[in-house]
Amino acid sequence: MQPLDLTIVLLFLAANTLFGLWHGRSNKSTGDYFLGGHKLPWIASMFSIVASETSMLTFVSVPGLAYRGDWTFLQLAMGYIVGRILVSTILLPLYFAHGVNSIYQVIGIRFGQRMQKVASGVFLVTRTLGDALRLFAAGAIVEVVTGWPLPVSIVVIGLVTLVYTLFGGIKAVVWLESFQFGLYLAGGLLSIGFILHTMGIPLPELLLKLEAAGKLRVINPDSHILTNPLAFVGAFFGGALLSLCSHGVDHMMVQRVLGCANLPAARRAMVGSGFFVLFQFSVFLLAGSMIWLFMQGAPIPKDREFANFIVHQLPTGLKGLLVAGVLSAAMSTHSSAINSLASSTVNDLMAGKATLGTSRLISLAWAVLLVAIAPLFDSRNEAIVMLGLEIASFTYGGLLGLFLLSRSGRPFSTASLGTGLVASMLIVFLLKLLGLAWTWYIAASVLVNLAATLGVEALLSGRQPFNRR
Repeated sequence: MQPLDLTIVLLFLAANTLFGLWHGRSNKSTGDYFLGGHKLPWIASMFSIVASETSMLTFVSVPGLAYRGDWTFLQLAMGYIVGRILVSTILLPLYFAHGVNSIYQVIGIRFGQRMQKVASGVFLVTRTLGDALRLFAAGAIVEVVTGWPLPVSIVVIGLVTLVYTLFGGIKAVVWLESFQFGLYLAGGLLSIGFILHTMGIPLPELLLKLEAAGKLRVINPDSHILTNPLAFVGAFFGGALLSLCSHGVDHMMVQRVLGCANLPAARRAMVGSGFFVLFQFSVFLLAGSMIWLFMQGAPIPKDREFANFIVHQLPTGLKGLLVAGVLSAAMSTHSSAINSLASSTVNDLMAGKATLGTSRLISLAWAVLLVAIAPLFDSRNEAIVMLGLEIASFTYGGLLGLFLLSRSGRPFSTASLGTGLVASMLIVFLLKLLGLAWTWYIAASVLVNLAATLGVEALLSGRQPFNRR
């Protein structure tokens, strides 16, 4: 990088570090560290949600989807809005009524500590794999931009993020993510502006060229809805269920709204984030399409399209801002993962019995594990964003089934609940082998979870009279 670009990046990293250290002064307890003392503004929480869920996968993979194809990925984002409305209606009132620090405490209140730890364990495994993948995506971009080896890139991102997350807690994470969201969204908009200026062609004319090439298609009417994950019915319905799970039963997302002062504020943050995600995806899909025009469709390695454009096409200064945007996206993902994994560990596995110092040590341990796992994803050939969503689909249905059962007044044994949870995961492996699109995994696993739990519970109840005799 040129000296000006490097200066911009170093100033950005220093500002993040100092902000985290400054916020760390106000953390006096684990409640402050993990929930910000329930004083997080809903607007900051909303932007933090958007940054946490999209971040590097958006920056890396979404422009690539448009570069190689069209805008049909936007169908998922349409479903996301519906899913968040369902979260705000069904699940958020439950969490605020119980005043929990971790959403899996609801499972513990309803079904006992054992099931709470099981639910938390499922979250920890899923979140570790998903965010290690996201950290790999971040490292892949930094590798292209800086020329550093992939493992070095991953370690650098991990270390920089760890400092402000370790000391600042959720308050530093939420406020910095809000800023980072704005920065990497600006990166997408600046790229669009640069292409318009360089090509000297008005935006409407460029859009007509893209439309003629079939690059702006949003709705995919493909009738193979069971095998094509981006056929409209499966994508929209799958997106709604994915959002219901990711923002309703995944502690990393719900943690941001639990830090809000009350339920109405949490609902505004949750639903508002859905509309901002739709807008954000549109910006980065447009950037990918316009880069395709600018590069005349030249072949570029998958998920490196935007990075190659930044490195080889942008001028000094603007390149530095875009690299800062890259790091913003990377750090927002990693910081969220570290804090939420530590929060669930402390509140679910340790029953909240941990000091602030211990909580920070647990955060450090999770940060090291994520950095260690991230390079293992380098051999995958799928688009990173699609792989990330598929990983989540393996376990989200089982967790959602547990929370739905918790709304029932019926008693359930640990055996029946455990059987339902395992069955819901096994069915996903079977459906993947059969070639079913991942957008249907959650729906199928929820139904299997409920059916298996109710079936085993009926069998166990039927044996009780015999056992009493």
